[in-house]
Amino acid sequence: MTLVLDPQPIPLRADQDGTLRVGETRVLLELVIHAFNAGKTPEEIVMAYETLRLEDVYAVITYYLYHRIEVDAYIVQRVQET
Repeated sequence: MTLVLDPQPIPLRADQDGTLRVGETRVLLELVIHAFNAGKTPEEIVMAYETLRLEDVYAVITYYLYHRIEVDAYIVQRVQET
């Protein structure tokens, strides 16, 4: 059996004002990242935000780990805007 290596798109989308949300939910990227950095597991994050899919949370955290500087800068910018 051959395993097909098919890259999956990152489950993030920008709404009309540029705010990043996870998957098809209204959950903000920064909420997931803050929970992860506070020590929450992906399973605990999904329990806190029931509209999230577990595979999307894992994918977003993986993206964050590979792009920590950029995501942290985005979060700082969002905090400054509010």
